[in-house]
Amino acid sequence: MTVAPWAHVFIDVPSELASTTEAFWSAVTGWPTGTPWTNHPEFVSMQPPEAHPYVHVQRITGTPRVHLDLLTGDVDAEAAQLVELGAQRRRRHEWWQVMVSPGGQVFCLVGDPLRSRPGPATWPDGHRSRVVQICVDVPTATHAAELTFWREATGWQHEPTGRPEYNTLVPPTSSPVRIVVQRLEDNDGALTTRAHIDMGTDDLDAEVERLQANGAIVQRRLDRWVVLGDPAGLPFCVTPLLPD
Repeated sequence: MTVAPWAHVFIDVPSELASTTEAFWSAVTGWPTGTPWTNHPEFVSMQPPEAHPYVHVQRITGTPRVHLDLLTGDVDAEAAQLVELGAQRRRRHEWWQVMVSPGGQVFCLVGDPLRSRPGPATWPDGHRSRVVQICVDVPTATHAAELTFWREATGWQHEPTGRPEYNTLVPPTSSPVRIVVQRLEDNDGALTTRAHIDMGTDDLDAEVERLQANGAIVQRRLDRWVVLGDPAGLPFCVTPLLPD
C-alpha cells in the first residue's frame, strides 16, 4: 500500500440538521463556512485562512455519522487492494470512491492533490485548539482485524500507547489529522465500527468552556479528556493533544 498523505474529516447529517451543524463546526474550528461545492452542493467546508480545508459537513439521508477520506494517487488501484483486505466498494464518483471497512466504517478514497495544512486557532484568552484526530471506535470482537486494516489502508506508522485499547496511526507531517483505533468496551453495545472527532488543545478546561458556550453538551469527564455532543447528537472529545 502507498502512504496516504492526507486525511479529511466529514460530519454527515440529514438536511434538516445541516445549517445548525455547519454553524457549530464553524464556531468550533474558528473557520468560516465556504460556499457549497461546485456540482456537489451537499458538501460545505470549514475554510481556514491561507490553507486548505479538511473539515467538511455533508448532507445525507440517514442518521448522523463521521467518516474520513484518504488521499491516494490512484483511486481504483487502491480500492482494489483494499477489497483484498476485506473492504467493500460502494458508489464510484468522478473523483472519489466510497468504501466500507471490514468492520463497517464508511470512508472514501480521493484522487486529490497535496494540500497545505492549517495551524491551530488562537482564542481571545490565548489558548489554542484544532481538530487533530479521528478516532475509529471498534467492537472488541473485530478490533484486531480492523486495526490491521487501517494500518494497511493508510500506510501510517503504528504507535501502541500505554493503554492496549488505543493504537495510534501517525501520518506524514502533511496530514492535518492522525487516526486512533480504539477498542470499545464490551458493554458499549456497538455492533459495527464507527468514528468520532477529537479536538486537541493546550488548555482543556478553557476549550471545554468555549465549546459549551457555542452549544456543545458535556457528556462525560474522564481522566485526561472530556466527551461532548454536537447539535446533531454526535459525540466528540476534547483532548490535551497539542494542536500544532
